[in-house]
Amino acid sequence: MRVHFWGVRGSLPTPILPAQIASKIAAVVQRVEPKDLVSPEAREAFIANLPAHLTGTVGGNSTCIEVRLNDDTIIIIDAGSGIAAFASALRRRREHVRHYHLFFSHYHWDHIQGLPFFTPPVYDPRCKITFYSPVKGFESFLRAQMQYPYFPITMETMSAQLEFRELDNEVVHISDATVEFRKMKHPGGAYSYKFSENGRSFIFSTDTELTEEDFRKTEENRDFYHRVNLIVMDSQYTLDEAIEKYDWGHSSYSLAVDFASEWEIERLYLFHHDPLYDDKKMYGILKSSRWYASHLEGRQPAIELATEDTEITI
Repeated sequence: MRVHFWGVRGSLPTPILPAQIASKIAAVVQRVEPKDLVSPEAREAFIANLPAHLTGTVGGNSTCIEVRLNDDTIIIIDAGSGIAAFASALRRRREHVRHYHLFFSHYHWDHIQGLPFFTPPVYDPRCKITFYSPVKGFESFLRAQMQYPYFPITMETMSAQLEFRELDNEVVHISDATVEFRKMKHPGGAYSYKFSENGRSFIFSTDTELTEEDFRKTEENRDFYHRVNLIVMDSQYTLDEAIEKYDWGHSSYSLAVDFASEWEIERLYLFHHDPLYDDKKMYGILKSSRWYASHLEGRQPAIELATEDTEITI
């Protein structure tokens, strides 16, 4: 099972600005010494030793993740603006997938706004797209965002075979994988999903405000969380922000680290990055998260930052 990040921002897409690019270039130039320019090897070594926030970007697209099973079955989680980047990659690779499985965590704009731009799949009559959600009547939400005056065409123009599956506490079977879900604390509700294949497991839990109940050692919690191989978790806030924005539906990075440690989760990817945070701020949060984890008494998860176009093998 492979997990690929196509959109990692929360709230709204956040493209990198020209001033931010200029700032990165200026910071790199300030670090250059004559010895760094004497040969191609020296230049490569200089670039390799630069901080990550200067050599790349976390990314600005809103939520979309691809989960590719061992037999190449494709599962998509959420249809934020990142799904358009996924579609572009499919076109470049000339990859003609005939069936997509798309799960929705919830229906705030940053999680559905890219669906009309998932092209050509949604407009290809040879494709089938199965949408999954525990929310009753969710089809109407997707159709509503493409109605006048919000969008120039309606969902009726999508010529792909569209199937809408409303989930009702069942475990979903897709190829050799199983998908489980549970409701999390978020305004209007949001769902986390657990994907399992061949003894390996991955949880996606965006737009989640962790509560005391999520830490309780109940059988239900243990079955869902304990010793999962990977969790991608909402960590939008610092602790101070989480206290200030109580009930806004998001978690602090320190609470996400506590959660991963408490449930002995192997790897934690910080996700749903605040649109106001630049790359330097995000990598500072990663550094702080690792420092915080190193001072915990329990199991310390490996912690990474979810960045666009990154792929993880589970």
